[in-house]
Amino acid sequence: MAGFICILTETLPAGLLPQIGGGLGVSEAAAGQLVTSYAIGSLLAAIPLTTATRGWRRRPLLLLCIIGFLVFNSVTALSSIYMLTLVARFLAGVSAGVLWGMTAGYARRMVPDILKGKAMAVAMVGTPLALALGVPAGTFLGVLIGWRSVFAIMSLLAALLIAWVLWKMPDFSGQAADKRLPLRQVIILPGVRPVLIVVLAWVLSHNILYTYIAPYLAQAGLARRVDLMLLNFGVTSVAGIWIIGLLIDRMQRLLVLISLAGFALASLLLGTSSQPVVIYLAVSVWGLTFGGAATLLQTAIADAAGENADTAQSMLVTVWNLAIGGGGIIGAILLETLGVRSFPWALFLLLLLALLVVWRAQEYGFPYTSSREGMRNL
Repeated sequence: MAGFICILTETLPAGLLPQIGGGLGVSEAAAGQLVTSYAIGSLLAAIPLTTATRGWRRRPLLLLCIIGFLVFNSVTALSSIYMLTLVARFLAGVSAGVLWGMTAGYARRMVPDILKGKAMAVAMVGTPLALALGVPAGTFLGVLIGWRSVFAIMSLLAALLIAWVLWKMPDFSGQAADKRLPLRQVIILPGVRPVLIVVLAWVLSHNILYTYIAPYLAQAGLARRVDLMLLNFGVTSVAGIWIIGLLIDRMQRLLVLISLAGFALASLLLGTSSQPVVIYLAVSVWGLTFGGAATLLQTAIADAAGENADTAQSMLVTVWNLAIGGGGIIGAILLETLGVRSFPWALFLLLLLALLVVWRAQEYGFPYTSSREGMRNL
């Protein structure tokens, strides 16, 4: 639920830019900076605040993050001042940065070792649900009853979640001071850097295509099918995370390889055919293989970092957000220089890099090894 609110808070303004711009008296381009402000807050906060709070008890920290969404979404719903709304969005992004940094470690501590991967899959299901169902529903409601009302509804969801956490969530202690490794030592733990490289390549590939899916579909004669294509992607993403949840504790590395190879195959289909049925199929494969990416990668880096999982997760969040921004920038450059037909081939090259990193890591069991030989290889 926290992940659902987090993703919905981040992405909802993108579907309501004309309404938000009109409500705040600014252009649509200026309204778009509400998304940018949130992303910057998350990017800047993830590593320093997660590191600073790793000694805190887990439930109070989670509650503080959710209270952040309650307060800052309420400010967004009520504010008529653009700069105040921009600041509220930045601070909501700060809450998100801390939340994503602690999610994996918190979820994994609730279950025995044999179920840690499945616990991550359950905890992460809010993300594809928000993208597949929350954003379209929020956009529809925003047009129907007003964008401020939608942010008020998200505040209400946060208030209900606070009560739910107080009622049902177990609490855990923070990390003991003598077990907290400095940031520079966490990043050289065996397996951490390969996972971060895969995160960068995989998420960059996804966001080049996802950000500019509309112009890509337009050149294929599917300009009026963007909503249906995104729904297709969202539904298959939910199916993907369900499959990952069933199998991750038994075949994590193989699932990473299959997911990357499937996405690479989808990019080849998109690059070699403009037939609508082929594009629908490719987008389905894309959603199916990307839906579980966050679960696979967060589980991988948590395994690699061990007791320093929260710090490693904050690195993953930072790299993930960099890849989101990078996807927008690189996609824009490709769009202006080589055209949308270049997107699938750029994706294919990035995914080959990710596959190579995972395959090369086999000798120390992507993503983790405790051997000194593995450390030397890294």
